Amino acid sequence: MSLAKRGNIWWIDFTTPNGQRIRRSTETENKTQAQELHDKLKGEMWRISKLGEKPKYSWNEAVVRWGKETSHRTTAWEDAGKLRWLDKFLNGKPLEDINRSLIERIIEAKLASGCSNATVNRNLALIRAILRKAAREWEWLDKPPAIRMLKEQKLRVRYLTREEAARLLAELPEHLAAMAGFTLATGLRAANVTKLQWNQIDLVRRLAWVHPDQAKARKAIPVPLNDDAMAILEMQRGKSNEWVFTYKSHPILQPSSRAWRKALKRADIEDFCWHSLRHTWASWHIQGGTPLYVLQEMGGWASSEMVRRYAHLSADHLAPFAAKLNGANTTQCNIE
Repeated sequence: MSLAKRGNIWWIDFTTPNGQRIRRSTETENKTQAQELHDKLKGEMWRISKLGEKPKYSWNEAVVRWGKETSHRTTAWEDAGKLRWLDKFLNGKPLEDINRSLIERIIEAKLASGCSNATVNRNLALIRAILRKAAREWEWLDKPPAIRMLKEQKLRVRYLTREEAARLLAELPEHLAAMAGFTLATGLRAANVTKLQWNQIDLVRRLAWVHPDQAKARKAIPVPLNDDAMAILEMQRGKSNEWVFTYKSHPILQPSSRAWRKALKRADIEDFCWHSLRHTWASWHIQGGTPLYVLQEMGGWASSEMVRRYAHLSADHLAPFAAKLNGANTTQCNIE
């Protein structure tokens, strides 16, 4: 039968003119509605097969395919969170019905929830990427809608002073203090610290490494270990045969915990997140004279643009040019 009931839900089951079997839930207990969906799908399949019409795909189908093709990315879990929020607006929508008006509603809702323009843009970028892929690679869509990004305010780089860092480390519980201290010494991203294994470390050569499949830019990152990093690793030895950083013998999944937030409060440090430890490491390097191109390699950034946000923290390379005006008496006026 073309319609069959499974439990309380009606299911569609038919074969298209080209031999493809269509079997799916109607997601309804109403037989009349189920029959309408059945007739609609069967008619669409006939027009596709006999008249050469282009199949119509939904946002849900695009999300499933996107998930399969991008599951290897380090940002896949972030995409999943964004897609769950977007589901309330795009669930079941045909791709061709996702237009500027619908995008504007999503923008308004995201802003109304208190999110910044930058956060809104991350969601818009994901929608745009999926729709562009649907149009240009999958040929599911004739033309993706134009999605305009919101203007973002360029914020100051938030980093800690040496005194603030010492104060924070003193307030953190032992397992988080070790991870935070290691981050300040190496600049590794949170995921690379939490998933760091002993087989990624050579204590004799004072070197650790991040494999390409673990790196955000998909390139291996060499991690030289300074004295601070070595001291922390020495304290971690013997706690686990596999993982470097653990809590009660288990790997730590999320360092930005309640204990982290409480420590920040006790240390009187505001507007600071775990990722800002990486900003602090980079800022200290620039202030210490590390060239931008060296910092880029050490931090595993894909482009120099990401590193230039720290350039203003050092002006040593500009000092010789400023010195050319020495003795020009520019602060005095000679009045006759």
